[in-house]
Amino acid sequence: MTITQPDLSVFETLESEVRSYCRGWPTVFDRAQGSRMYDEDGHTYLDFFAGAGSLNYGHNNAVLKRALIDYLERDGVTHGLDMSTTAKRAFLESFQNIILRPRDLPYKVMFPGPTGTNAVESALKLARKVKGRESIVSFTNAFHGMSLGSLAVTGNAFKRAGAGIPLVHGTPMPFDNYLDGQVPDFLWFERLLEDQGSGLNQPAAVIVETVQGEGGINVARAEWLRQLADLCERRDMLLIVDDIQMGCGRTGAFFSFEEAGIVPDIVTVSKSISGYGLPMSLCLFKPELDVWEPGEHNGTFRGNNPAFVTAAAALETYWTDGAAMEKQTLSRGQQIEETLAALREEHSADIKQYRGRGMVWGAEFHDKPKASAVAQRAFELGLLVETSGPESEVVKLLPALTITPEELDEGLRTLARAVRETL
Repeated sequence: MTITQPDLSVFETLESEVRSYCRGWPTVFDRAQGSRMYDEDGHTYLDFFAGAGSLNYGHNNAVLKRALIDYLERDGVTHGLDMSTTAKRAFLESFQNIILRPRDLPYKVMFPGPTGTNAVESALKLARKVKGRESIVSFTNAFHGMSLGSLAVTGNAFKRAGAGIPLVHGTPMPFDNYLDGQVPDFLWFERLLEDQGSGLNQPAAVIVETVQGEGGINVARAEWLRQLADLCERRDMLLIVDDIQMGCGRTGAFFSFEEAGIVPDIVTVSKSISGYGLPMSLCLFKPELDVWEPGEHNGTFRGNNPAFVTAAAALETYWTDGAAMEKQTLSRGQQIEETLAALREEHSADIKQYRGRGMVWGAEFHDKPKASAVAQRAFELGLLVETSGPESEVVKLLPALTITPEELDEGLRTLARAVRETL
C-alpha cells in the first residue's frame, strides 16, 4: 500500500511529545466501522488493536450507535455526576440480570471515574480501608495504570520511572511461570508471609491480571489462580482481579477469571464495558466490603450516561446468550492460534514463543526489535497491531470479538506476510 506523507504539522508542533501510538501509525485517521479504519486519504486498515481492547464489538457498532443517537436526540442526561438517571438504572439492571445473577456473583457496583486506572485506584484504596493495612502485592510484568497508586503495583521500569517520586507500599511477586517452573508456585510468597523477619508487611490485598496484556501476553494457568485465591483466603488478604483489558469477553467468558472458578473479592472493569469506546469503568466488590462513606471517593466524570446507554445495549445484544458469545470467541481464538503455530514452525529461529487465550494473542521474538519491525511492516500492508512486553518484544493481536472469520483470515495472512518480509 502506497501512503502519501500526511500533514502532521499541527500534531508535531502543538501536541505534547508524550504521544505514542501515532508515531507507529503515521497517518491521520478519519473514520472507522467494524474492524476497519480509514485515513483521510482513503487508505483502509484492518484493526487488530481495537482501541487497546476498548472496542470489543468493533468501531461504530450499528446497534450501539443507534441506542446512543436515540438517547442524545431525546436530550437524555449527558452529565450527571453520581445522580440517579434512567440511563444508569437501565445499565445496572442489565448488568445485574445478564452478568451478575447468572454467574451467582454478589458484587456491589461502584463508578469510580471514567478510566481503568481510576478503577484500580479505588480498589486499592478500598482494600486498604477494609483491612487497615498499606501493603499491596502485585506481580512481575504487571500493568495496572499510569496514576501513582496504579504505578506502584505496575512492573514496567520505564512507566514507573515517569512517576518522579518513590512508589511505595507495593511488593512484586513472581507471576505464573516467571521462574520457568523451577520453583514451586508461591513458595517465595508464602515463606515471606510466614517469616516475621522477611520485611514484608502483612498485605491488605493482592492484585493480579489473569492474562498480562501490556506485560507480554503472559497467561496465568487456572490452577495457579486457584492457588492464589486459596493463599489470599488463608492469609487474610483480599484478592483483586484487574479485568480491565481481559474482561468483557476478551478471553471467552465475560470475566476472565471464570475459567478458574474463583470469585475475587474485588474486580476492576473498564475499556470495553461501554461497548462503544466511551470512557467508563467499574469497581466491583463483595457487599461486606462496601464500607465507603458517602462522597469518600468521588470524581466529576464518574457518571458517564452516554456510556451507560451503549453498555446496556452491548450487554443485551451480545451477552443475553453468553454461551454463544463465548463459543464464537474461542472459535476465532483457535483460528489465531493455528496461524501463530504455523508461523512459529516456519520461523522457529526468530519466533521464540506464541501464547494467548480467547482473542488475545502474542508472538514473542528472540531478537526483540524484530517485533516492532513486524508491526511497522504490518502497518505498511494495512494492518494495525501493537507490541507489548517489557522491551516491546511481543507482537500483540487484539482484534474485535465481532470480527468476521474472513476479516480475521485476511489480517492473519497480512501478519504472516509482514513476518516473512521482515525476517
